[in-house]
Amino acid sequence: MKADNPFDLVLPPAMAKIAEDAGVYKATKQPLTTFYLAITAGVFISIAFVFYITATTGTSAIPFGIAKLIGGTCFSLGLILCVICGADLFTSTVLIVVAKASGRITWGQLLRNWANVYIGNLIGALLFVLLIWLSGMYMTANGAWGLNVLQTADHKMHHTFVEAVCLGILANLMVCLAVWMSYSGRSLMDKMFAMILPVAMFVASGFEHSIANMFMIPMAIVVRDFASPEFWTRRRVFSGKFLASDRAELHHR
Repeated sequence: MKADNPFDLVLPPAMAKIAEDAGVYKATKQPLTTFYLAITAGVFISIAFVFYITATTGTSAIPFGIAKLIGGTCFSLGLILCVICGADLFTSTVLIVVAKASGRITWGQLLRNWANVYIGNLIGALLFVLLIWLSGMYMTANGAWGLNVLQTADHKMHHTFVEAVCLGILANLMVCLAVWMSYSGRSLMDKMFAMILPVAMFVASGFEHSIANMFMIPMAIVVRDFASPEFWTRRRVFSGKFLASDRAELHHR
């Protein structure tokens, strides 16, 4: 047995059974419980994006790839929190198709779960936007934190529809792969380390995580529309290229 499994990991056939059982559990538990856990997941992913923004603020002097790797590694906190704490994240909940493929749940159960989780994730992300806004965190590092939010969101808004869909599919693929890999672990650390690199890869590569964007885009809108005059003054000083037309352009996006 040891020769067949030298790393003492859960083997792929057993991982598939774990994924199937997890899908049945998610699809059949109380909808209200799922909704609360989905709100929690929206908060967890938002926490991870705050970590990403904080870690990548002021990294302009660092090589592009290294800065993205740092940010992606930090963002992996979100999926780790969701998996370890049992929250329901939409981009990993799509794995319940494994339970549907085995015939253990119906299409109705699957679609109701997805809708419930998606809405809950959105509410959780928006609640965290409010909390971060009220905390005044956008003024961190003389407003560079808020500027990073605006620049990150602005880049996301330049994708075409087809690009955005494809980038979303790629991100979802990597999230599902990370969760699937976590099923191979026997310990907490096994599961955590299995998830870090797939998540870091999709974030560093610029793939689009739909739930993370539920926090990121509204956060940028709030900063754009409600930031204090002090923020815009500091932005002019520290970016070196602030023009009145630049802010007007942001308002039209």
